[in-house]
Amino acid sequence: MRVRHGAGRRLLLTPVIIGATALVASACLDLPSMNRPDIPDGIPPGAGAPTPYIDINAPGRTAELMREWAGPIADSTGIPLIALEAYGNAAEIQRQQHPECGLAWTTLAGVAAVESKHGTHHGTDIAANGDTSPPIRGVALDGTKGNMQIHDTDGGRMDGDATHDRAMGPFQFIPETWNRYGVDANGDGKADPDNIDDAALSAARYLCVSSGGDMTTPEGWENAVKVYNNSTQYVLDVRDRANAYSINVRY
Repeated sequence: MRVRHGAGRRLLLTPVIIGATALVASACLDLPSMNRPDIPDGIPPGAGAPTPYIDINAPGRTAELMREWAGPIADSTGIPLIALEAYGNAAEIQRQQHPECGLAWTTLAGVAAVESKHGTHHGTDIAANGDTSPPIRGVALDGTKGNMQIHDTDGGRMDGDATHDRAMGPFQFIPETWNRYGVDANGDGKADPDNIDDAALSAARYLCVSSGGDMTTPEGWENAVKVYNNSTQYVLDVRDRANAYSINVRY
């Protein structure tokens, strides 16, 4: 996971231990801008088109209520429609329940783009109910190639590996983190890391907690994104994509 520009913005490099990787950076870096000219480079990224109010307590897959909003954005950005509905649904649920967090759908889209190409990594399909198939699994977290070593915590029940944990689904949750933050968002009564609705809302909850409850500040946004990967490159990769999506540009 990678890094780009900074356009005069000073990134805060604070040691953090995250789900799959532990990297420590102790210096502040001023990074040159490497954005395409038409993409902003602010942190936090732009919020994009505001999500419409929906009844978040409606039965079934509430993300479908985002379809009219999501359609034109999906066409412009190339984000799969079902995935974009999931991001909008998760952001709107957080807006109604935890407005103090200030999480934008563009950040969720940026994270999912880096983690799994919006749930389409290696040709994975997204069904109408948000299920992804075949399941997306990360490498075994066995301490090699810069990964953390995380011995199995779920008996292989969720990630299919009874020796070491693996990151799962469109937002690449490890089992331990999923057990803490995983939530049902598509109305089928179960929290599934391989369902993009469930994964997006769970990621929204995780990011808001990790930011200290405020993703509207540069510090809060950076701290939250570093929960996924404590790498300046990763932070900037998410930023680039989120900012592109905020102006309806493909990335």
